[in-house]
Amino acid sequence: MDKIYILDFGSQYNQLIARRVREFGVYSEVVPFDVDIELLNDESVKGIILSGGPSSVYGEFAPHIEKDLFFLGKPVLGICYGMHMTQQLFGGKIVPAEKREYGKSILRVTDTMGLFEGVPKESIVWMSHGDHVEGYKNEFVQLAETDSCVAALKHKELPIYNLQFHPEVTHSEYGKQIIDNFLKITKSERTWSMKNFVDEEIRKIQEIVGDKEVILGLSGGVDSSVAAVLINKAIGDQLTCIFVDTGLMRKDEGRKVMEVYGKHFNMNIISVDAKSRFLDKLKGVTDPEQKRKIIGAEFVEVFNDEKKKMKNATFLAQGTIYPDVIESTSIKGPSSTIKSHHNVGGLPEELEFELLEPLRELFKDEVRKVGLELGIPEEMIMRHPFPGPGLGIRVVEEVTSEKVRILQEADDIFIDMLMSEGLYQKTSQAFVTLLPCKTVGVMGDERTYEYVCAVRSVNTVDFMTAEFSRLPFEFLDRVATRIINEVKGINRVVYDITSKPPGTIEWE
Repeated sequence: MDKIYILDFGSQYNQLIARRVREFGVYSEVVPFDVDIELLNDESVKGIILSGGPSSVYGEFAPHIEKDLFFLGKPVLGICYGMHMTQQLFGGKIVPAEKREYGKSILRVTDTMGLFEGVPKESIVWMSHGDHVEGYKNEFVQLAETDSCVAALKHKELPIYNLQFHPEVTHSEYGKQIIDNFLKITKSERTWSMKNFVDEEIRKIQEIVGDKEVILGLSGGVDSSVAAVLINKAIGDQLTCIFVDTGLMRKDEGRKVMEVYGKHFNMNIISVDAKSRFLDKLKGVTDPEQKRKIIGAEFVEVFNDEKKKMKNATFLAQGTIYPDVIESTSIKGPSSTIKSHHNVGGLPEELEFELLEPLRELFKDEVRKVGLELGIPEEMIMRHPFPGPGLGIRVVEEVTSEKVRILQEADDIFIDMLMSEGLYQKTSQAFVTLLPCKTVGVMGDERTYEYVCAVRSVNTVDFMTAEFSRLPFEFLDRVATRIINEVKGINRVVYDITSKPPGTIEWE
């Protein structure tokens, strides 16, 4: 299968580049900037994209590549820092900009062929840079500019292209067209599809697992559900799903999971009541990273206990997806760790299982497409994501059984109202968070002193960036009224209007 490799120089937009390429039917993967050049030279690699990044090419710890990369005979697209790196290696001059550009700029194209075919001579692009190219060698030709910088360059003989702006973000009006044009230049075959992925992944799972047994932690969320059905399709009874009732799940989640997956999909599924184990471990813990790691480690302990009952259980399967990997660790390059996801950063170093993560390189919307391809009902696939640590990270600071009960009731009301008023499918992820403070209120002419909860709803495609949902004020008013009237322990409701970035979707 033809593929495009994206070299990671630390940009938080790397995942968006990969998504855009995949949208055009070409497989893409983010790899470290210092990847072995022989991997890039493989005949299946049709093109290379150099990502942006936070560094200056002259910085002491700036990531660098070898110039040999440009002579592999493969088209190379350098974006932002990738442009600076290219020009530095070819003898150009990079300087701090007199006026840094962050946000929208007007792009003026001087050559509308090749990379800019189908792009008008003027359009809006998204800039995010402090340095820019001040001078370039005469072996390059300028393709576009803005008022303050050289915006695009092309090597006169080699298939090397540079962009100062970010075509991968939606703010760049013709960004998708530019990426599509680059893929045409690479002559990549557009064979990446969810059906091909399912067929190939089933073959890989069968080959990897052989006659061994697999256990999977089934939470009822989209990711673990799709992973379970995919693996079950590949190896059938060799898979045993374990639903761990952590005491940190949605209201009535345990009953629903056992009914849906045990009966509807005819899977081997075991329910383990571990409420007291998790709550005991979380006593007195307030740091969110510590909570995530404790919950992740306790999951593994539960699996270890269950493994003793299974003679041939060798693999631990997880619904890890690409944003989990990118946000949890910089294994793919120098990008910053945002937070540890329980199924990535929370696992102990010495694991008694081999990991099986068939969705690890997929974005959330791709996971949903796989689920539909596998025949999972749409109402289940389009369910909002639920974090692996569950309500453990939606109860801010210390977790107690009473706080969990309060939060379950409030969250159930919010989700129920979104569904009943036709707003659930118009939002991407919605939930309630319980805050670690109490406020004075008046209810029935009496003074109350109870918790504050925050209602959160975001809209997103890839979950790497998100905007808060513009829910009607009248609807939010009804939500707040119901929560305060029906949930004993809450007397104030606030609505979170923070986008990602700068915030994350979850509070912890």
